Amino acid sequence: MITTPITPDLVDGVAQLENVERGMRPHRLHPHVRQRDADPQLRMMEAQPSGARLVVVTEARRIQLDVHATRVSYRMIPRPRGAIDVVIDGIPLLTHPLVEGDAGEIDLATGARSDTRGGVDSIMLDALPPGRKTVEFWLPHNEAVDLVALRSDAPVEPAPPTGPLWVHHGSSISQGSNATHPTGIWPAIAARRAGARLHNLGFGGSAVIDPFLARAIRDAPADLISVKLGINVVNLDAMRLRALVPAVHGFLDTIRDGHPSTPLLLISPLYCGIHEETPGPGSIDAASIGTDTVRFTATGPHGDTTQGRLTLQVIRDTLAEVFAARQADTRLHYLDGLTLYGEADAEEHPLPDALHPDSETHRLIGNRFADLAFAPSGAFGGA
Repeated sequence: MITTPITPDLVDGVAQLENVERGMRPHRLHPHVRQRDADPQLRMMEAQPSGARLVVVTEARRIQLDVHATRVSYRMIPRPRGAIDVVIDGIPLLTHPLVEGDAGEIDLATGARSDTRGGVDSIMLDALPPGRKTVEFWLPHNEAVDLVALRSDAPVEPAPPTGPLWVHHGSSISQGSNATHPTGIWPAIAARRAGARLHNLGFGGSAVIDPFLARAIRDAPADLISVKLGINVVNLDAMRLRALVPAVHGFLDTIRDGHPSTPLLLISPLYCGIHEETPGPGSIDAASIGTDTVRFTATGPHGDTTQGRLTLQVIRDTLAEVFAARQADTRLHYLDGLTLYGEADAEEHPLPDALHPDSETHRLIGNRFADLAFAPSGAFGGA
């Protein structure tokens, strides 16, 4: 077997591969952002390589990828393990659930943490079809991984990039919360349908219109850009209306400093019943701890939007007004999140934890986004 060094030209959808003790660690944000700007929550989320994939072209019939995962769990709150999806020439081959790796378990009641050490997961592909082919290993959206080794029975080489590069920023829903495998998150579903290369900047609990994330998008290569804003601002009770409007304008202005004519799509929040008319902060419903499905709840005063308190309804109206005020920017587009997942959808496809969609709903959202944004008349239709 040939051992191929894992280098940046083999991994798509990341900002950096960090050389660590076990191998190469994918990061979705650059070191200067992680070291100066990111809080612990964002640092944890950006190290989970949602949307990233190791992609090679080869005639190999046998390939093995070794990875070492690191996950965080919460006592009495069940969380599914991550997985790696393998795609050959665009066709899904298999999903490999992770079973090894390190784990840190946190007790939400006390803050105490216990750690366990684990080994390496090996994803072995045998009897691959003969001839030249493109092999993609889609990395987990909900666990960090170190890429330990790549072995094959024939040489591998970087796959030439194809399709427009789509940079997307959003919350945990964009990162893929509650999806069961990495190609099942809605941005990956949309990107694969549209033939786009995804750089996913969806970060659980961290889409709060941070200026440094606007700068990260400004400085990133991109053919298409979308930003989905709102839900984390509400469930963190991060700001009031007076601060929201200039923050969104400033976020878009900063992106435009680096991408003056790139198609830029502003997306308002999906439907979420607990926050439609109820401000944050959001919280875990204590009564659901220890059950099969932990649920979230809103703790703000229902219907109270005085003093600029924010609900999802307020944010949708506000983002539409921001878009209307920027009509001179003909490459800026707006998408109402309710067209991706609305109140009627919540009846048919309820959010299991009252906040995040399940796998079937991720598929629904991803397909709708592809139909709307990548349609000939859509925001990305000319890409």
